[in-house]
Amino acid sequence: MTSDPKLTILDGPDEVADHVAGIFADAVVANPSVVLGLATGGSPVATYGRLIDRHRTAGLDFSRVTTFNLDEYIGLGPDHPQSFRHFMQQQLFDHVNVNLAKTHVPDGCCRDLDAHVAAYEAAITGAGGIELQLLGIGSNGHIAFNEPGSPADSRTRKVALTQETIDANSRFFDSIDDVPRTAITMGIGTILESRRIVLIATGTSKAEAVAAAIRGPRTIDCPASLLQSHDDVTLVIDQAAAAQL
Repeated sequence: MTSDPKLTILDGPDEVADHVAGIFADAVVANPSVVLGLATGGSPVATYGRLIDRHRTAGLDFSRVTTFNLDEYIGLGPDHPQSFRHFMQQQLFDHVNVNLAKTHVPDGCCRDLDAHVAAYEAAITGAGGIELQLLGIGSNGHIAFNEPGSPADSRTRKVALTQETIDANSRFFDSIDDVPRTAITMGIGTILESRRIVLIATGTSKAEAVAAAIRGPRTIDCPASLLQSHDDVTLVIDQAAAAQL
């Protein structure tokens, strides 16, 4: 039995970050050993900042939390400034009391990719599954690095990035030529096994994708629309991202 995604529309990015940080903080308080799925990119940065503030001012305790990140560029090691491991260290992990041994980000420089992605899936299962998964959304409707056309039952794997995604991510690199063309990503099937999902979107550039995800047909042409098959999804968006609803 599934239900329509829940929708929370707030005034702007600051309000969205406050609200989503509250959801994640409440989850940690309710279960100090919670397993969280985390995202990178521009969307969650402010949310992570709010969580750091709660750790510093209210003692939000991350010491028993386990985390799994959605994806990583192939070819970028953990010390590369544009790797997602480095991003997580800079934006969250270095500023809270998380146990780094319990933080998981795919290894973009793994020697045996097939073995690595299988082990990543096994680690999620071994941790009891993801209780609360944070997602962003690409302007083409991708979630994690599951580009349009990704199978609904896909698992953690190597993917090729679309030119649209490469162009969008080039702002983080010195040159578009430096943007990796492939990545490791959790699959849509993996994401849908999370018990609860929160998707964050702000800005007019996400409005069309948000509308397709919520109001459009359930189709692999818009991977985020496949979230409609999940029974506990909340989209937290600002007025700009809601412009086409």
